Amino acid sequence: MYATQALTHVVPLAAELDKNKVTPGVLGFLVFAALAVGVWQLMKSMNRHMGRVNFEEAPEPGAASAAESGAPRGSAEK
Repeated sequence: MYATQALTHVVPLAAELDKNKVTPGVLGFLVFAALAVGVWQLMKSMNRHMGRVNFEEAPEPGAASAAESGAPRGSAEK
């Protein structure tokens, strides 16, 4: 069933509402619940992927040669 077909079944129900009382109703709850479930699944997936990360910072390429030569870091030879 397409979303437009589903909305055509919901629209006649909206005509029965009191014009002075506006509420999100069941459709608003379903949208909110779907967003909440989606966010929960994304967070669960992110935690799983972050748990697999094994990050070890590699030294800078110039830092090893500067440390071996005894030159202070940041000084440049001219």
